[in-house]
Amino acid sequence: MAKIKPQALLNQSKKKKGPSRISFSTIIVCNLVVAVVILSLVTTYRHWSQRSRNTIEHETQSQRFQDTNAASEHKSYDLPGYADINTSKGLITVELFKEGSPEAVDKFLDLCQKDHFKGMAFHRVIKNYLVQAGHSQSSIPVEEWTAKGKLRGRLHTSPKHEAFMLGTPKTKGNNKDFDLLITTAPIPDLNDHLLVFGRVLKGEDVVQEIEEVDTDEHYQPKSPIGIISIILKQKI
Repeated sequence: MAKIKPQALLNQSKKKKGPSRISFSTIIVCNLVVAVVILSLVTTYRHWSQRSRNTIEHETQSQRFQDTNAASEHKSYDLPGYADINTSKGLITVELFKEGSPEAVDKFLDLCQKDHFKGMAFHRVIKNYLVQAGHSQSSIPVEEWTAKGKLRGRLHTSPKHEAFMLGTPKTKGNNKDFDLLITTAPIPDLNDHLLVFGRVLKGEDVVQEIEEVDTDEHYQPKSPIGIISIILKQKI
């Protein structure tokens, strides 16, 4: 076996390649890849976190809405739905439109509990039209009431404004302006002035008896007729 001279070994060692170096561009590419991966993970995390928060908020709002509706329905269910109006001519039983006119019904119930209607007189009686009890003067002139009453047969009628409906004038005043009106004929032309919140169930004959009393030229009864009391009821 031939011996390799020291000089030859030195030359061979010089010819051997050392470990290859990583280029600068490769380092940049690797860093960019890592950054993209991290950014993607962060974006995905934020997306799902926001989606989770939105879902929780939506469920919370839905629950609050359901709770509010349930409370409102429960409150409406608990409110009296009927009232006995005891007058000097007899008893009139009315049904209250708790869902159709909730604000008017709430005010009516509140005033009943304060005995607001106790002793209230029927101060306006227009035959074949309506009877009105209250402490205030109506904002509608009597001439307009009677003129419209004569035209009622030619007008389109609404079921909500038929005869024997319970209502009050649409006013923005205080409690003294909350009069009670019971129609004795359809009055659809007074929609802008009359707020209906109930209807007569029993006692139509009493309403007609009030309607038949003698009145003066201002449609005020010559003999006093009034409300003795109002009793609220859950059912009849």
